[in-house]
Amino acid sequence: MTTATVSAGARLHVGFQNLSLARERLYGGIGVGLAEPRVTVTAEPAADITTDDPLVDRYARRAIDVLEVSGVAVTLEESLPRHVGLGSGTQLALTVLMATARAHGLEPRVREHAPAMGRGGRSGGGVATFEDGGFVVDAGHPTNRFTTEPPAEGDWTVPPVVARHDLPAEWRFLVVVPDADPGRSGDDEDESMRAVVERADPAVADEIAGVVTRKLLPAAAAGRLEAFGEAIAEIGRKNGVWYADAQGGVFRPPAGALVESLEDCPVLSGVGQSSWGPAVYGVTDVDHAAEAEAAARDALAERGLEGRVVLAEPAQRGARVRTADDRTQA
Repeated sequence: MTTATVSAGARLHVGFQNLSLARERLYGGIGVGLAEPRVTVTAEPAADITTDDPLVDRYARRAIDVLEVSGVAVTLEESLPRHVGLGSGTQLALTVLMATARAHGLEPRVREHAPAMGRGGRSGGGVATFEDGGFVVDAGHPTNRFTTEPPAEGDWTVPPVVARHDLPAEWRFLVVVPDADPGRSGDDEDESMRAVVERADPAVADEIAGVVTRKLLPAAAAGRLEAFGEAIAEIGRKNGVWYADAQGGVFRPPAGALVESLEDCPVLSGVGQSSWGPAVYGVTDVDHAAEAEAAARDALAERGLEGRVVLAEPAQRGARVRTADDRTQA
């Protein structure tokens, strides 16, 4: 019997390049893969589905269907906090898919099978960082295939990556997850996105395009932390203009209060909200990591919040796979 363990890091969602149907491509996610926190699952072949986690069960059933295998026993060894803006759904779905495939001696086709797992319908960033880590920008979807209604589940391909860069290993991403209501997901997220797309100002997309091409991509390619941070912060705020009505402001409470506090920290750049939050982030380097962490804990305390603070390296690789004979593959 083959046992396969798959582990993948979280991802930050900086924002989309366009949410207006008036432009040629819709969405176009911008994201960063993180080395921590992680989701880890172990899988073994089985006659049916065996797992203690309801969401793992759902993804395992999809995995055995798409892979055409009998069944799988899956143990969730390590989990990401769910619906806080760290890509937990995509990373869990794909770790289950890959672990199930490897347990059955199959080579998973992650990008091809992601839509059948219900992932990659908007942003391709989670799939891309699962595959290779790094900082990624995806191409989005052709707008002529979309209305304000989401496409039928599985009726899409994962957007191609148009830019990917390894970020310097000495960079650190501060991630603060306050104990607050989770971000939107499922039908609630679809309804909110529909409302956003219906009202999205295409001029904002044109502004973001300039930031991406003239600031963000050059900074990522050259490893310039301050310029990179300034660009992602600007993109995050411009995305917040689209979401303001849906989430009660440029940032969703209490993320906005934490962003405001962390923007005053001199060693942090690029402070923003990941996806629907409540997770917020900023970028610093290893020499200033302790100061950034202290600022985050102070920000939580000032707002009367409890929460988790993580300092993560940018992911330099995709998911890690270990099989029972102890072979390891990137």
